[in-house]
Amino acid sequence: MTEKLKTDLPSTDNSFTDLLGTLLRPVTNILLNIIDRVTIPIQRRIGSDNMGYLFLLPNILIFGIFVLFPMLLNFRYAMTSGTNIFLAERPFVGLENFRTLFECGSYLDPNSCTEDFFWRAIYNTFSFVFFNVVGVVFFSLTTALVLNQNIKARGFFRSVFFYPVLLSPVVVGFIWRWIIRQNGLLNAIIEPILGSRITFLTDPDWALFWVIFVSIWATMGFYTLILLAGLQSIPGSLYEASSMDGASPWDNLRFITLPLLMPTMFVVLVLALIRAVQVFDIPFVLTGGGPGTSTTFMVQYIYETGFSTPPRIFGLASAASVILGIALLIFTMIQLRIGNDSSLA
Repeated sequence: MTEKLKTDLPSTDNSFTDLLGTLLRPVTNILLNIIDRVTIPIQRRIGSDNMGYLFLLPNILIFGIFVLFPMLLNFRYAMTSGTNIFLAERPFVGLENFRTLFECGSYLDPNSCTEDFFWRAIYNTFSFVFFNVVGVVFFSLTTALVLNQNIKARGFFRSVFFYPVLLSPVVVGFIWRWIIRQNGLLNAIIEPILGSRITFLTDPDWALFWVIFVSIWATMGFYTLILLAGLQSIPGSLYEASSMDGASPWDNLRFITLPLLMPTMFVVLVLALIRAVQVFDIPFVLTGGGPGTSTTFMVQYIYETGFSTPPRIFGLASAASVILGIALLIFTMIQLRIGNDSSLA
């Protein structure tokens, strides 16, 4: 009887939904009629098969205006000289800016190069990319393997590791700068133990270490989430079958987890490499590229040359950015080729 009364009573939610639908229906019909009046003649003219290009047109325009056009403009700037910002006032010099960047007595000695600042930035970038990518992949994989286990408060720990990703890199840089500066929190803990403070940000080796460490800390949560999704896509029946065969956890990791996770790890590797090569914000806030040029990377070199330090040499900065873009393209193509060969094997 009670159930019958409940079914006979009108639902408040349903009544509100019906009322909302009644109020919005005329507006919806008007909008649909307007869209039909515009799209139907176009569809008759270009055909239904080509309508997809019409819907892609806004994205193509945005991409062309804000991505493709600046890229072409950058190529043009790379072939001009002078300090004027307007192209009409900049003389065409061809590949002279590229020749200046690559003019070296020995590429292993930045001091022998005409643009030694550029080559120091290249060497620093290579060091950062290697240690950062290796660290990101290792710590992200380790964290994902732990969080994939049936542990208490697993959801809480997942959110904790992902939280730094939500912070702005500038905010991350300022937080860690407050912690590791000479009068910072870390030295306040260390000084009573060691009797002195450590100059983390003014020692070249320490500065590079902290830039790499903070960058890994700030980004590993994103890659952990990707690897965790890849781990959860592995069928559990494989682990059950291996346990019946007496396989150890190490065997499961070596012969099941890592091979099946390899496509996801490849995605992480590509994304981490691209992000590491373009690093700028965290080292710029932490060290400003110092001490000296020990933490100056390619993007900061472009920024300093073209926008920060007078005279602003836009042509040289544009040439360096073209080289950086070509290097990223080559690295990505190599990784894609290796990934395709691995999948075929």
